[in-house]
Amino acid sequence: MKILITGGAGFIFSRVAEFCLNAGYEVVIVDKLTYAGDLARINHIFDKIKFYQIDVCNQKDVFEVFEREKPEIVIHSAAETHVDRSILDGKPFLESNVIGTYVLLEAARKFNTEKFLNITTDEVYGELGNEGHFYETSPLQPNSPYAVSKTSADMLGRSYLRTYQLPVITVRPSNNYGMFQYPEKLIPVVFLKAYNNEKIPVYGKGENIREWLFVDDTARAMLRIIENGVVGEVYNVGSSEERRNIDVVRNILEIMGKTNELIEFVKDRPGHDFRYSLSCEKIKQELGWQPEIGFEEGLRRTIEWYFKNIDWLLKKIEQLRKYWEVAYKQ
Repeated sequence: MKILITGGAGFIFSRVAEFCLNAGYEVVIVDKLTYAGDLARINHIFDKIKFYQIDVCNQKDVFEVFEREKPEIVIHSAAETHVDRSILDGKPFLESNVIGTYVLLEAARKFNTEKFLNITTDEVYGELGNEGHFYETSPLQPNSPYAVSKTSADMLGRSYLRTYQLPVITVRPSNNYGMFQYPEKLIPVVFLKAYNNEKIPVYGKGENIREWLFVDDTARAMLRIIENGVVGEVYNVGSSEERRNIDVVRNILEIMGKTNELIEFVKDRPGHDFRYSLSCEKIKQELGWQPEIGFEEGLRRTIEWYFKNIDWLLKKIEQLRKYWEVAYKQ
């Protein structure tokens, strides 16, 4: 069967593309190659896939790819993802995450896609206190422009399921980490700052809690959902590996042989959600998926990879600096 993956040159779904390829699927990747997309992530499989550099908001281009490739399965992951950037300017998030999702759903409807995985995020649920978990049936209460845009995409998928009987499955993963993650997210930012012996900014007191999922486990979950997921269902994908941000920073410094003196607490960001925690009993019990990589092992693998690929990381941080200069001159 043929799978079309949007955002397949991104951090998470480049890995998903490789897992799908290794499982015997034909893989088509659609990616705009914004600042966060990178062909380096798929260079080793490029001769085995088909790749289209297009914007998912461009309906004409998207329809042409669907007409040419006729994918049976769509994994829609293309999105703007960084909360801080959405706070500065939410418009690109609404355009990419809402309009882009609309275009993909329309294409899937027109070309009779057999299964459509709509990838959203645990941030659609809002925040939790110290106890409890989000379930697939929990109300959606997003608190940032990014989260609102992903919640809109989430609900768009649900509306196409209900209104047009489009075979949509909704997937809500927790925080991912691993190799090739772009240096605007916590772990690569901390690594790079520590590598350069620079101060590491930590929001507030670093007590916000996130659930950390190694990217390979996410890829395995996507395969399980492709093969056994039930149309119309929602699946949380998490690890139960919850950590305070400050503890993640300290763990990285310990692995790198650096001291905690590099930590610098800074003003918290607006609307910063305190805690996310997913109940993943549904995907475990119904589809038989379990995360395989614990946080300590996954973090060590990730830091070792960054040490070996420091040139890639330095190149990306320079690209990111230039992007911010252009996009946010104010």
